Amino acid sequence: MNKKIGIIFALVLVAFLVMGTASAGLFDFLGGNNASNNATANDENTFIVGFDAEFPPYGYKDDSGNYVGFDLDLAKEVCERNNWTFKAQPIDWDAKDAELDSGSIDCIWNGFTINGRENDYTWSEPYIDNKQVVVVKSDSGINSLKDLAGKTVETQKDSSALAALQGDNKTLADTFATLTEVADYNTAFMDLESGACQAVAVDIGVGQYQISSKDNPDAYKILTDPISSEQYGIGFKKGNDALKDKVQETLNEMFEDGTVVKIAQNYSDAGVPGSLITK
Repeated sequence: MNKKIGIIFALVLVAFLVMGTASAGLFDFLGGNNASNNATANDENTFIVGFDAEFPPYGYKDDSGNYVGFDLDLAKEVCERNNWTFKAQPIDWDAKDAELDSGSIDCIWNGFTINGRENDYTWSEPYIDNKQVVVVKSDSGINSLKDLAGKTVETQKDSSALAALQGDNKTLADTFATLTEVADYNTAFMDLESGACQAVAVDIGVGQYQISSKDNPDAYKILTDPISSEQYGIGFKKGNDALKDKVQETLNEMFEDGTVVKIAQNYSDAGVPGSLITK
């Protein structure tokens, strides 16, 4: 009897050990004991930039799986000069306000349009003068905005191009066969390439980047007349003037010593240098 009890006790002990190990592993998997999670917690020394990971050249994932882009490069330099830890946090663009309000990100810095949102955020000074344009295939026969009548046009959901076509340029959009919203511009340009749509309404920098990255860039063109123009800035939570002022002060120094222009040259294929609002 004692021997049976001993065996049962041993089996129960082994079961508890297995459960404990599994629980610890699950805890680690969920991030409960993850050192990297602790290292990137939002604190006074960590600057977390919220961005759309599919919005080149301002923020995107390169072929090596790294988050790169003009705005992220600027943010990294700001962090280096302030001895902050930089973290690029990709977000669902539809959830950007919730992310900012919750404090999970410190700002939205990613080709972020000021126009029409002036009272929704605490803004930096504008640093990019951007246009909304239309990209088509060179052999499409579409040479002007009026040629888009009866055509299928795509744009990214919650984008500035969409806002322009639903606002001041609704009359133009009403001539389209359809104005389709897609999750991101990578999808839109794949649809343009396949013929699923005939045009893409997009920020000029994004359009130039997408065209230059194609194997056959001459197969695409940007219509001469823009849909609208706008300015980019860094959006902070409403009332967070202290952080905005510190970032703006550092950014001003970077303009003055030529660092912003130097970084912009790395994205010349997307027309970033020509879009800078110089100080």
